[in-house]
Amino acid sequence: MTKKQWFAKGAMAGIPISLGYFAVAIALGISAKKAGISVLQASVTSLLINASAGEYAGFTLIAAGATYLEVIFMEAVANARYLLMSTALSQRLEPGTGILKRLLLGFTVTDEIFGVSIGLDGYVSPYFTYGAFVVATCGWTSGTMFGALLGEILPSSVVSALSVGLFGMFISIFIPEAKKNKIVAALVVISFAVSLTFAKLPYISDIPEGIRVIIITVLISVGAALLFPIKEKEESENG
Repeated sequence: MTKKQWFAKGAMAGIPISLGYFAVAIALGISAKKAGISVLQASVTSLLINASAGEYAGFTLIAAGATYLEVIFMEAVANARYLLMSTALSQRLEPGTGILKRLLLGFTVTDEIFGVSIGLDGYVSPYFTYGAFVVATCGWTSGTMFGALLGEILPSSVVSALSVGLFGMFISIFIPEAKKNKIVAALVVISFAVSLTFAKLPYISDIPEGIRVIIITVLISVGAALLFPIKEKEESENG
């Protein structure tokens, strides 16, 4: 496939993500407005920061009058999971992908875009992820702007319904793979159980949620890699 074909394929995959982002970002726009952030500032923030939890945390801290250091620390914790996603995705890139393309790819990674990218068979072209990001970020940015403009006139029940839309969309990303692979399905169930256990255990529950997610992800991923390694077939070309 050519670069344009990969980009177009990614753009198509980004359409449902964009729709989900638009709905969820309305609630984000409401949070921004309540924090005293202007419509333009909220829109630019969503354009430059591709992290729902990170933006929610940032707007909440701004509203609470937190210091710059507190905001930086919370953003680092909330978004640290993207380090794991970027590392995993980098192992699936086409051979010869340059450093600049990899850096740009790291900027575009979100939970949902990572899900559709890593779910592809074989090597992944960075242009697929770029295409998905361009379409998805339009929904995220416009949804934030719409929420900042009109969010406060919406009934609270509608806002609550929109806020859970992203979770449903993210679940739809790993369900197809879980249905095809029993090991993946079992790991999903185990991750849910471990996450719930960590949230209830004393001392461990005091650890910030973002760090808990990273610990669980690393433990389960390492365990799965050791117990159920994926055998790669090496292909050689003669001549």
